[in-house]
Amino acid sequence: MCSIYFLLLAILLPCFFEILSLSCSTVMKDTLRYLAGIAGPSGYGSKTTAQQVADNSSSPLHRLTAIITGATSGIGAETARVLAKRGVRVVIPARDIKKAAELKEGIENENPNVEIMLFEIDLSSLASVKRFCTQFLALGLPLNILINNAGIFSQNLEFSEDKIEMTFATNYLGHYLMTEMLIEKMVETAEETGIQGRIINLSSVIHSWVKRECFSFTQMLNPNNYNATRAYAQSKLANILHAKEVARQLKARSAKVTINAVHPGIVKTGIIRAHKGFITDSLFFIASKLLKSTSQGASTSCYVALSPQAQGLSGKYFADCNECNCSALANDELEAQRLWRQTRALIHRRLQYQFLHHLRTF
Repeated sequence: MCSIYFLLLAILLPCFFEILSLSCSTVMKDTLRYLAGIAGPSGYGSKTTAQQVADNSSSPLHRLTAIITGATSGIGAETARVLAKRGVRVVIPARDIKKAAELKEGIENENPNVEIMLFEIDLSSLASVKRFCTQFLALGLPLNILINNAGIFSQNLEFSEDKIEMTFATNYLGHYLMTEMLIEKMVETAEETGIQGRIINLSSVIHSWVKRECFSFTQMLNPNNYNATRAYAQSKLANILHAKEVARQLKARSAKVTINAVHPGIVKTGIIRAHKGFITDSLFFIASKLLKSTSQGASTSCYVALSPQAQGLSGKYFADCNECNCSALANDELEAQRLWRQTRALIHRRLQYQFLHHLRTF
């Protein structure tokens, strides 16, 4: 009985925090807007679906190629389905190829003319990410959209093959390396086609939970006292800082590629209601009013990736298909530059070591 309460609370608490984090003068207005799905300045709101966003896009989507990580389930799968349906060539790097093949088959059953390509990847492994990027680039395809969607929430302290804490390695480091390896292809594609490239980092409102004094690069790699929620929040803060710094770099070189971070909202999950009772039923009732459907959760990613209204916007943070504010720490340019440099140095050392180790072994 206790386990299902803890699971529900883990889902509901971010919703309550999102409401409570608003200023007193706007909390009631913004809460009602969220619950009612009232549209913001973009014309979209919390009830907008990914399909609605895609249908309203005037872009020539059949000419686009998109890479979407974490596309075998949840909002990633819905994002892939919607983009493929609109004619985008969708590339899905996945850890579970069988699951990816099932998704591909399901989308093809709906739309026989879609183009979906599958690759194997382990985002927590730097070598695996490098291998995928090398394989994709070897195809000579254009790249217009990169959606860094995949994410995990590791309850226990685990380490990747690179000896890095698993949540940080998967949610942030893998996507950092993928972006670095593919960004020149995106710049090249944008120059050749005249179509602006767009990179989207999936973040979360929970990034606001991170305190400056607790945001330590070495501790995120190998924490002394592991806390699952803190690790997840730190990785999501890193995703925003990454977007901020890469946006600055792209602007400095006048590249026609943007990068933004999005909060998809708290999305409904397939929880099995094994227990019934007043408390459980009450929690589920509250959840049904606060949580988004999968399609609603995928809408902001699709909005930033496709909408003409997001054209030219870079280094921003979006929720409910509208630009919004992130934490002061997430807006810290010096922190963003520091994190980018530390990450770059770490990846260089690790990949160099792997290469030398390979030579010694074989």
